[in-house]
Amino acid sequence: MAMWVQQVGPGDVLAYEDGVRRAYAEAFAGPPWHEDPTEAAGYTERLREDARRPGFRAALALSGDPDEPGSAAVVGFATAWTTPAPFPATRAYAAVSSLLGPERTAGWLVGAREVDELALSPEARGAGLAAALLESVTASAPGGRCWLLTSRSAGAAVRLYRRLGWREVPAPAGGPDLVVFLGPGHPGPARREG
Repeated sequence: MAMWVQQVGPGDVLAYEDGVRRAYAEAFAGPPWHEDPTEAAGYTERLREDARRPGFRAALALSGDPDEPGSAAVVGFATAWTTPAPFPATRAYAAVSSLLGPERTAGWLVGAREVDELALSPEARGAGLAAALLESVTASAPGGRCWLLTSRSAGAAVRLYRRLGWREVPAPAGGPDLVVFLGPGHPGPARREG
């Protein structure tokens, strides 16, 4: 069975809502997230609003026979959009702003491509799909400016982002379990030598 990544538009991603909900539930059921299926349903409700955000991008990881479009099953997805100005204070944004401070938040994140979700069903992992999904939603980021937020407890995700050249923004010791990553082409802080 073949697996591939396909970009989809804001309206088209909603046509795959059942598959997105299933992939979300499978991706976040285990550690460190331990989400129950109702949270996947909540995500797809939020996706309907997110699809209307400026700069929205979505990509699907599909499994099946590429020559038979009806046979494709969603095994993962990624969504992204342009971070608005002023920087929001809802969801995890307040914690991000607190970690980075107002100047770095405004300079590095506002107007950048923000990766909101990257989810892959466990059976689809290890095939390069996560990297392809991430590339698909960030390749056209203005000036290479893209970022994402994850949990430090999500070891596999943290290792993936580092391996793909994403840079972790240094945060104060003892801060929350959140990690902000800037994309490989982001002109934010210079890489440390040594």
